[in-house]
Amino acid sequence: MNNPIALPFAEAEKCAVRRPPQAWPSRDMPRERLLDAGAAALSDTELVALVLGSGLPGHNVFDLARSLLHRFGSLRAMLDATPGDFDGVRGVGPAKRAQLLAIMEMARRALAEKIRERPLIDSPEAVKDYLRLLIGSRPYEVFICLFLDTRHRLIRTEENSRGSLTRMAVYPREIVRRALSLNAASLIVAHNHPSGAVKPSTSDCQLTRVLRDTLALIDVQLIDHLVIGANETFSFASAGWP
Repeated sequence: MNNPIALPFAEAEKCAVRRPPQAWPSRDMPRERLLDAGAAALSDTELVALVLGSGLPGHNVFDLARSLLHRFGSLRAMLDATPGDFDGVRGVGPAKRAQLLAIMEMARRALAEKIRERPLIDSPEAVKDYLRLLIGSRPYEVFICLFLDTRHRLIRTEENSRGSLTRMAVYPREIVRRALSLNAASLIVAHNHPSGAVKPSTSDCQLTRVLRDTLALIDVQLIDHLVIGANETFSFASAGWP
């Protein structure tokens, strides 16, 4: 004789299997936690997942976010990527690629606005944050000039030169010419070390001396030369100059 309880139980068990499982309560989902506790409460993976919005068949958006972070090595490196760096990445088409690149540009512009609000000489940490975001994760060397007015406010940020992993040519006369054309009263210059080590080289020290002396001839002050790594910064001014 069939047990009258067995059939309903079996049917209930089948229904339970067919019912899609919920990974976690809605209150613990990244979007809800961000709204409740702020963006700082989320992991890098969760933040990227929120930006992407959706994943791939068989791979949810969190899998896609983790794979992106693994591919680039860090959140900063991923957001510092060029459009071509996403070529061949499954699940990141033109729309998602544009979203990621737009967010990085928004962050750069927001920091640029922040450092324009007050004299840069009064906000060295904001300058370092801005430069780390701008060039800290580049896989090649870049030399950047921040041209300032008489009140040490930012006039313009420009890339002066670009090199390879280990070598870059910088021409002080070009920087002087640009300072004159922008009517700059002072400069902060910076370049990155793709290796991540920020100890200046002998050529870095020599360039700093030449640039400072050359700018002085036209009455333009070199406020600092910063060497930027992914996580560290070296300041020639703080170290007493070369």
